[in-house]
Amino acid sequence: MFRKMIMLGVVAGAAGGVPALYQSNPEFYRELLHAALTLSANENPQQVAASRPASSPLPMNSETSVLLGRKVSITADETGHFVGRFKLNGRELSAMIDTGATYVAINRDTARRIGVSLNSSDFKYEVNTANGKVRAAATTIDSLQIGRIYVENIDAVVLDDRALDKILIGMSFLDRLARFQVENRALVLEQ
Repeated sequence: MFRKMIMLGVVAGAAGGVPALYQSNPEFYRELLHAALTLSANENPQQVAASRPASSPLPMNSETSVLLGRKVSITADETGHFVGRFKLNGRELSAMIDTGATYVAINRDTARRIGVSLNSSDFKYEVNTANGKVRAAATTIDSLQIGRIYVENIDAVVLDDRALDKILIGMSFLDRLARFQVENRALVLEQ
């Protein structure tokens, strides 16, 4: 009986450490899951495909890791920028974190793609960008999500397509998080 209690304690202790181990090395667990699915697929491919969850907790791309809770890590790319897959109004798009941007910034094409409609008269603001002063429209993005981090009603600016060729995730999103900080060449976002 005493031996069973000790074994139960060892198993419970080991199981309690799995989340911490995953957070410190998520790539190992992705490879382990991939290997297990590959082995299972060799036995019965239809069963494996049917048993996979529709919404996987695995990262949305190779640079973004979904951590425990509402926490995401984005590894710096080769240029040192933090680029991840975000959902703007439910539409998944690549975006770059820009702590120097006051607002989330999108161009007109992206605004149309995520369901934000604007008129020419909406472009009544002048903003300073890295490329100089440009006209902008103020808007609100209904929802912005990365991993399990989900924020509603984000202030944003819309610029002309020629003035902005990417989506910038600025402080209007980042200030709504509990924290964001760089750790080991990765930006950690936490809600």
